[in-house]
Amino acid sequence: MVESTETHQNEEEVRLRKLSDLAAQNIETYPNEANRTHTIGDVLSSFDGLLANTTSVTIVGRLLNARWHGGSAFADISDASGKIQLHLRKDVIGEQWYLTLKNFIDHGDFLEISGTAIITKVGERTIEVTAARLLAKALRPLPEKWHGLQDTEIRYRHRELDLIANSDVRDRFIVRSKLVSAMRKFLDEQGFLEVETPILQPIPGGANARPFITHHNALDSDFYLRIAPELYLKRLVVGGFEKIYEIGRCFRNEGIDYAHNPEFTMMELYWAYARKNEFVDFLENLIKVVIQSSLGSLKVTYEENQIDFEAPWAQKTFRQTILDACGIDIDLCPTIETVVAATRAKNLTIDYSGATGLGEHYDTLYKKTARVTITQPTWVFDYPLALKPLAKVHPTDPTKSASVQLVVQGAEVVNAYYYDLNNPVDQRQRFIEQQGLREQGSEEAQWMDEEFLQALEQGMPPTSGVGIGIDRLVAFITNAASLKEVILFPTLRPITHE
Repeated sequence: MVESTETHQNEEEVRLRKLSDLAAQNIETYPNEANRTHTIGDVLSSFDGLLANTTSVTIVGRLLNARWHGGSAFADISDASGKIQLHLRKDVIGEQWYLTLKNFIDHGDFLEISGTAIITKVGERTIEVTAARLLAKALRPLPEKWHGLQDTEIRYRHRELDLIANSDVRDRFIVRSKLVSAMRKFLDEQGFLEVETPILQPIPGGANARPFITHHNALDSDFYLRIAPELYLKRLVVGGFEKIYEIGRCFRNEGIDYAHNPEFTMMELYWAYARKNEFVDFLENLIKVVIQSSLGSLKVTYEENQIDFEAPWAQKTFRQTILDACGIDIDLCPTIETVVAATRAKNLTIDYSGATGLGEHYDTLYKKTARVTITQPTWVFDYPLALKPLAKVHPTDPTKSASVQLVVQGAEVVNAYYYDLNNPVDQRQRFIEQQGLREQGSEEAQWMDEEFLQALEQGMPPTSGVGIGIDRLVAFITNAASLKEVILFPTLRPITHE
């Protein structure tokens, strides 16, 4: 367990030589199995009993460091459940193995350790080692200052090093896993059926987004990575499933920033015959349950704000959020020209150059003025109809859609239609309008999907639907400043190896 003084430039060569020397001594360097009797967490939780009974245990894990003092040494070892100190003595494990460990084992190597529990003079819980075995030789050293790795480039490209170095990173992904498990459990208990739909799709649909394109050689056809599972899930509702959901990867060929990653995880759900208030209450309960189950609290600190997910949450309309934020009433701005004029009249500097059509102008105004002001969980109802081509028209306002989003800390977490569009004639007309936007240059407008329309023409019952971005929700509840912190392997620019 030498603390090598060689530079990292040649330490890999040193470790390779050690690997060869161990093999020459007929010491297995990568045995097939370990003989663990306890995790480190088990040892720590039952330490007093193990100490009293001098029970022998066998633990496994990665060697973190070692401090040598003549014929004895202290070292630290960790597994997924925790970390514990080791005490090694030449007169206990034998001189040959003591020297082997000292001269040929490095930090980062995986070991199998047998021994008994002791308390050191300074009161630290420790394993007195009686036997040791190498489980896997690490041929690369951990990065400098690995115990506090901060270099984000290394952290994101080599998440394995990040997980080794930073316990808070491991904890964040444990929260994520618990959240997804709690979501599945809640939905299953509510009678929803989990299904799977295609990732490779001939027509990308279900959201306004730019897709990734690929080519299938055997079929000699272009396909698209799905931007959402929505249209296929609705076809299953047509087929007779009344309560279904899917948790899976979606892909959107868009920019990468703190709130966007081209590859992300979505939970999408459809519930036939649900009523508006019943559906919104159900969604509130779902979010509350998964946060409480994964975090143990409904109060979350994000940056400098404390976000309280205790329901009921505030409710506002899309129109009202803009009116409150900047004084512009979109109901008095029925054209692109009037939106731009109202913006100028309020002395607002907003770039509409990337917006195509009235709906995208409303959306730009909303995102720049209103959404950024929302911190606490807030339901924003009734988005302009042009922004929701798959939602029904609002029952009393033909310019609005029967939609609602949950906004937290200035970002959308939940996107729902309390009345999904099930009229095939209306849906066809919406697709035609979207196709017109595409012809005007919009890269995010939706495509005409004849197979979906044919399914809808078979009849779909009144249905409510929702999409929840798992990454964003986890980012909020774990105080992650970027989605890269909650995606194990985020999308990064490839490294060019010359």
